[in-house]
Amino acid sequence: MEESSVLWLRVAAGLYSIGLIEAVITAVRRREVFFRFALSCFAVGALFHLVSIVDQAVAQHQLPVADIFQTMSFCAWIISATFLAIYYRYKAGSLSVFIFPLVFVMTMVGALRNPVSPWSNPVIGNTMLIAHVTASLLGYAALLFTAAAAVAYLVQEKQLKRKQTNSIYRVLPPLFTLDDLISKSLGIGFAFITIGLIIASVWGFLKLGTRWIGTPSIAISFITWAVYLALVFFRVSAGWRGRKTAILSIVALVCCVVTWLAHAGLQKSLVQ
Repeated sequence: MEESSVLWLRVAAGLYSIGLIEAVITAVRRREVFFRFALSCFAVGALFHLVSIVDQAVAQHQLPVADIFQTMSFCAWIISATFLAIYYRYKAGSLSVFIFPLVFVMTMVGALRNPVSPWSNPVIGNTMLIAHVTASLLGYAALLFTAAAAVAYLVQEKQLKRKQTNSIYRVLPPLFTLDDLISKSLGIGFAFITIGLIIASVWGFLKLGTRWIGTPSIAISFITWAVYLALVFFRVSAGWRGRKTAILSIVALVCCVVTWLAHAGLQKSLVQ
């Protein structure tokens, strides 16, 4: 990849990150805060992204989809361009909660293709690794609360429909309280999971070079984040409640457990 192409792609990723921040805040606060500004940054980022792709295509004399990094970058631009076209035609701003984070992460992966020299100071690597584990654990804990609250919501809703008021109903919080807990824990958890994923990607890039994308623990982290992103989107934008939220929360929780098991060997890295 040409140096100029990498530069434009990283500029695009930086602009896309504004959209990521807006999506996270929307998930936490359940309302748009600076969507217009984030959308403008996203559109400019898509333009720089296109410049990067064209620059790379001219240098290679072919469509830049030769490896997974180039393919991720190209697919991210297609998604961004499609979203902008849909938004300006239908004003479907609610899709941004899903599209902004997805495009940023895919572009970030594409921008981490060029290998770099590994760091000489192990303290930096261990600090990043600890930060990744801490952020991920906080995200998993929040997801656990989300799943528990969603199941409690489902149980209480079922009892209300059947007009039953047994002892379980009396100890459960009101539906409004459970719904608020689900929304807040979901948004906070998504923020921490995203931070953990970004740190893990940068750590893997600096530690393993281009081999980081094939590391099982990092690959599973991406899958877990994707499930979490879907949960946030369906909850915030589609208004999912009750059974659907409970089922998807449990699926996401299972993915988190698998991810944690995949990270079981990280302790060895910390002490090296």
